[in-house]
Amino acid sequence: MLRARAFRQTNGKIVKIQVHPTHPWIVTADETDHVSVWNWEHRQVIYELKAGGVDERRLVGAKLEKLAEGDSDYKGKPTEAIRGGSVKQVKFYDDDVRYWQLYRNRAAAAESPAAVNHLTSGFTSPAPSTKGRHFLVICCENKAIFLDLVTMRGRDVPKQELDNRSLLCMEFLTRSSGGEGPLVAFGSTDGVIRVLSMITWKLARRYTGGHKGSIYCLMNFMASSGEALLVSGGSDGLLVLWSADHGNDSRELVPKLSLKAHDGGVMAVELSRVSGSAPQLITIGADKTLAIWDTMTFKELRRIKPVPKLACHSVASWCHPRAPNLDILTCVKDSHIWSIEHPTYSALTRPLCELSSLVPPQVLATHRKLRVYCMVAHPLQPHLVATGTNVGIIISEFDPRAIPSAAPLPALSGSRENSAIYILGRELKLLNFQISNSANPSLGNNSALSESGMSKGDSGEQLTVKQSKKQIVAPVPHDSYSVLSVSSSGKYVAVVWPDILYFSIYKVSDWTIVDSGSARLLAWDTCRDRFAILESVLPQRMPVIPKGGSSRKAKEAAAAAAQAAAAANAASSASVQVRILLDDGTSNILMRSVGGRSEPVIGLHGGALLGIGYRTSRRISPVAASAISTIQSMPLSGFGNSNVSSFSSYDDGSSQRSTESAPLNYQLYSWENFEPVGGMLPQPEWTAWDQTVEYCAFAYQKYMVISSLRPQYRYLGDVAISHATGAVWHRRQLFVATPTTIECVFVDAGVSEIDIETMKMKEEMKLKEAQARAVAEHGELALITVEGAQSAKQERILLRAPMLQVVRLASFQNAPSVPPFLSLPRQSRGDGDDMDERRASEVAVGGGGVSVAVTRFPVEQKRPVGPLVVAGVRDGVLWLIDRYMCAHAISLSHPGIRCRCLAAYGDAVSAVKWASRLGREHHDDLAQFMLGMGYATEALHLPGISKRLEFDLAMQSNDLKRALHCLLTMSNSRDVGQDGLGLDLSDILSLTAEKKEDVVEAVEGIVKFAKEFLDLIDAADATGHADIAREALKRLATAGSVKGALQGHELRGLALRLANHGELTRLSGLINNLISIGLGRESAFAAAVLGDNALMEKAWQDTGMLAEAVLHAHAHGRPTLKNLVQAWNKTLQKEVEQAPSSKTDAASAFLASLEDPKLTSLSDASKKPPIEILPPGMSSIFASISAPKKPLPTLKTQEPTKPLAIEEPAKPLAIEAPPPSSEQPQTESAPETAADPESAAPETAANSESAAPETAAVAESEARETAADSESAAPETAAVTETAAAHVDGPVTETVSETPVVEESPSEEKSEPSSTPNTETALVATEVNNQTMPQPPPPEPVTTTVKPTENAATGRQQVTYPPIRSQPIDFGF
Repeated sequence: MLRARAFRQTNGKIVKIQVHPTHPWIVTADETDHVSVWNWEHRQVIYELKAGGVDERRLVGAKLEKLAEGDSDYKGKPTEAIRGGSVKQVKFYDDDVRYWQLYRNRAAAAESPAAVNHLTSGFTSPAPSTKGRHFLVICCENKAIFLDLVTMRGRDVPKQELDNRSLLCMEFLTRSSGGEGPLVAFGSTDGVIRVLSMITWKLARRYTGGHKGSIYCLMNFMASSGEALLVSGGSDGLLVLWSADHGNDSRELVPKLSLKAHDGGVMAVELSRVSGSAPQLITIGADKTLAIWDTMTFKELRRIKPVPKLACHSVASWCHPRAPNLDILTCVKDSHIWSIEHPTYSALTRPLCELSSLVPPQVLATHRKLRVYCMVAHPLQPHLVATGTNVGIIISEFDPRAIPSAAPLPALSGSRENSAIYILGRELKLLNFQISNSANPSLGNNSALSESGMSKGDSGEQLTVKQSKKQIVAPVPHDSYSVLSVSSSGKYVAVVWPDILYFSIYKVSDWTIVDSGSARLLAWDTCRDRFAILESVLPQRMPVIPKGGSSRKAKEAAAAAAQAAAAANAASSASVQVRILLDDGTSNILMRSVGGRSEPVIGLHGGALLGIGYRTSRRISPVAASAISTIQSMPLSGFGNSNVSSFSSYDDGSSQRSTESAPLNYQLYSWENFEPVGGMLPQPEWTAWDQTVEYCAFAYQKYMVISSLRPQYRYLGDVAISHATGAVWHRRQLFVATPTTIECVFVDAGVSEIDIETMKMKEEMKLKEAQARAVAEHGELALITVEGAQSAKQERILLRAPMLQVVRLASFQNAPSVPPFLSLPRQSRGDGDDMDERRASEVAVGGGGVSVAVTRFPVEQKRPVGPLVVAGVRDGVLWLIDRYMCAHAISLSHPGIRCRCLAAYGDAVSAVKWASRLGREHHDDLAQFMLGMGYATEALHLPGISKRLEFDLAMQSNDLKRALHCLLTMSNSRDVGQDGLGLDLSDILSLTAEKKEDVVEAVEGIVKFAKEFLDLIDAADATGHADIAREALKRLATAGSVKGALQGHELRGLALRLANHGELTRLSGLINNLISIGLGRESAFAAAVLGDNALMEKAWQDTGMLAEAVLHAHAHGRPTLKNLVQAWNKTLQKEVEQAPSSKTDAASAFLASLEDPKLTSLSDASKKPPIEILPPGMSSIFASISAPKKPLPTLKTQEPTKPLAIEEPAKPLAIEAPPPSSEQPQTESAPETAADPESAAPETAANSESAAPETAAVAESEARETAADSESAAPETAAVTETAAAHVDGPVTETVSETPVVEESPSEEKSEPSSTPNTETALVATEVNNQTMPQPPPPEPVTTTVKPTENAATGRQQVTYPPIRSQPIDFGF
């Protein structure tokens, strides 16, 4: 349980130490008067100075400041040049220190039954001079140093300003009038207390007549009457009480009370909060005794000698749930931290920790023995204890995950009162608490403490908690650490004492024990009253409590070692047993032993599934082993829930656990059949399951994993909440407590595929059940149904990602404020600085007098001190129970939180109503949250959302009409696309100047939201809203007519959607516009969708894409093929014969040859025959036309009823490269291209879309050909065709993302190869067949003619092709 959290090695002895309450800072002073501030979380020194002598850096800085202010000839020695002398005390002072000191004093006073409840004036606004600053105050013998850690400016107050008396101790006074600001009291050698104002830096008052010698210690506290008191202890052994409530009274004040406390001087004084009673004072003296005093009567309650023969030098009040019977920590000059059990009656002293086991061995090797010189407990996190030793600073951690022994009971319906069960001492008690409506807050209400008159919430009233405690007549066997838990029904309460290996289960109705026995761990099922226990074979026995002091160490160590060995044996043989509690209150064993694993069980976690953690074998370093043995030797430690993971091996002085992957040692089991569920996981520190069994959270050291359980287990994500101690679910909200904060995690699983599948399955099951019922009632005739008119509208179910949002509700720190960097006292006036405070929590008043919060989330509230039990949400507040069994309420009334809580709870309508109290600038943020929670429709009613978000919400909630209105508003295109079919040239010329601006603005808007327009059209099509889709299409078509407005893929999508809606006139207008602005590819695509071959060809021809036009004409048998081929070849010839570059210098020529080496080899291209590149199967244009052979007869007549091109959506476009089996078989060139084994894609080669593979294949086949007419140079042709390919490759080889509409040649013919064994077939062979079948010997060349025929069905001219030969074709070059 006790482990080292941080360690810093130092050279000298650390004699003074103090911790900051909210920041991870420690200030220390060593024996050489060297002061340093250390950040123990980040392991770095923030500031260092030599306080005893003269710090040269501060002296130089002070002189530079004087020069900067113009004081070049200042008189006298600066205060920084005065030697400080020995350091007597070091402290922090800022808003946080002041607030928590006051909180602690009031909370201690409020425990008394006689406490008054009319005092609220103690919580005033922070003093202006400390706002945003962090003072380090060092009390030296000759001066006091006030150093601002923010600005690094200091102020030294020499003892000459304090009556020239040496300073020995100091304390800050909480009560002060406005003009004096913060007051600090100094105890001096002459027995007088002098009070200094930190505003005027002058002496404010003196306390005289109390002591005859030096004053060693000062402390302020509050009596249960509400009076602020100052107590001082001096060298004369007196304890003197002074009133600190005098305000502006500057007379010399006399003591209220004087007591003889110790012989030889009072060394330290401490305030101890006692649950249910008035606070106590603890004093330690030079006479080696510790005395306890009652603050009501100021009588001595007890006097003990904690450690014989050694005087205590430090004392701390302590209250930790893991050791509920220990109240005081103290230190002497040895290597232990000593604890005192029940100081007012038993007062047994025992060593809490042997510090040498927490220090790296290499550090101890240089010293003979470790010695403690000072110790302080963290004021807000009691598990942290800091000690100053002769080897350095040790921060030890005492089981930070332990929480108070309390458990909330389910609230009764109709009752506003909440209750919780808790254990105090050996008593089982009931705590009742509720929100009080009384206007005057009680003294004990620490949860609603506000530093100003206004509450921290946005409501005008403060949260006042009314609570009462009742004793239950039920025996509790021991006062050691206990763990309480409540069954799912709330009928039973289980108490486990891990240290004595015992458990009891109480029935809530009459508090009788229904089950008890020997167990170390217990876990409940969340669905039924079942529980699992880790039973122990050891007989239950009380732990041995050692008496006396360090003289019996050897005997204690031997007894503890024997006990640890016995406990280890018991752990290895313990098994997990499951029992069930029946309605009659009897307990029955369901399963003797769960899980057949041999490893010992170290963790047990309840929930919808039973989780068991096993100990894995791991190597332990010798230092950690000694630490383990030390911890196990402590009688109060026993075996906690997961004591194995509560300390770590110490390697290099850092206490962080090694970052290696956590072992998989955690298995989930079913409560029903006790079979394992899923695989092994890393063991969490604790688990939290939702009552509705929808969500679960597993907490690890650095993060929390949140998962969804329905319809199947699904990981949702993890949140970076580290060191969480407990949590409670409230629908889709997880409230988490950590040692320093309270967080709220809003969770939603979203919608995934499995949810949609499950929904469909459930609907099918419901339908089958309804049919079965109908058959059972009415017989088979009930299944006869009459199909009614089906509506076209259907609900779209959209997928939604999981959502996790973390909001911090409370923490220890003040709201961050901007520090005033001007340190002049006259600059900081009280009135001006209060404005920021007011502005932080102000509310604006909206229409109708409704107060509107101006912040998105509330200012963080103050977290109660110490470890907490999260009791749950009731009456709109989050309830917490602290170590002193006091209930605290965290307000959830800020509209930003309230709206989210309501939405997470499922009441989205109320969330929208509450949103009227939230500033409209935060509505977008809230709407995003509601969208993540699945309330898109309700979020549309938020009045302040932006149009862009409104569009998304309308699309999510299928409100397409509203989505269209948002889109038209955002794109400013309401008046566009209404009259004409688009923007023709005549329309543009006839526009006036004003209208032109509007049109340009509208087109720009449509282009900006083109994707949203397309999405809206698709959504409208899917749900049958044709009118909405048509309105959106009009606007998009208008923008498509403007050059460069829409991207290529958007134009293609627009063409498809226009065709889909039958807007053929608008589509043809779009094509003509696209041709006129030179977008050949997009216009050809649109023409293909329209089904107009001539228009497609025109689109390519007019935009210079002749290669595509040739291929299309060849594929479809267009009569314009010959003209297109000639035009294409002329274009290629021109590109080859381009004039030489005008640059004539050698470097340019060389670079040009590097850029295009292909053209350099064609310098004498003019001497060669002209370039001629033809589609496969076409004869040469320049060769003499030979007598044609008779065409081969076709095997099948053409089908007369071929559908139109626009009605065939299943085949690819002609400009794409279709697979060989889907396009016209007679025009395929698969045999030629298959001759090239290196062709990359069969479809590219098959349709000859790119010239390069095709002509390369031709060149290779020509090289293999033996005919006489293959004399043209193959390399040359290849070079030329590569040039052509480089020209046409870019535009051609793009794939279309939308579903293409097929342009099909109606003259397609089918043939059966089996019927014509001796003829050349026109079927397209696949590439595999082409590669495996041997090529037939080449017969003599054949020249074929092409005759156009007319299709009776379509009336168009169609081209019938003869079969293509399966040999390479001579191009006749």
